[in-house]
Amino acid sequence: MQVFLNTDPHVDGRHQMGEHLTDVVKSALDRFGESVTRVEAHISDEISHVKATPDEIQCTLEARLVGLDPVVVKHRAGNAHQAISGAAGKLKRAVASVLDKHEPRHEPRLGAILPDEPV
Repeated sequence: MQVFLNTDPHVDGRHQMGEHLTDVVKSALDRFGESVTRVEAHISDEISHVKATPDEIQCTLEARLVGLDPVVVKHRAGNAHQAISGAAGKLKRAVASVLDKHEPRHEPRLGAILPDEPV
């Protein structure tokens, strides 16, 4: 799985932030294996010039799933690390929900739809 970090000019996007993002995302999504091919993170400071609210850092995570539409979640927090952690938890639940809905066991069985033919 590839993990990409995009930040606005008001958020520190140095190497340590990228490593933290990769560690948190891979830890959260590891159980899905090859189903998740790529995760893109967009971290922005909603009110960069004024510190008016405590939850001004927003992390948007977009997971690309094999053969399915992307899954996107957002989380706001007081700092980038908290925003990443919160978004990763939401992404884990959202990906699990999407993949669970597309598992073959949820497809109706052919025998359940068609009546048995006489032999």
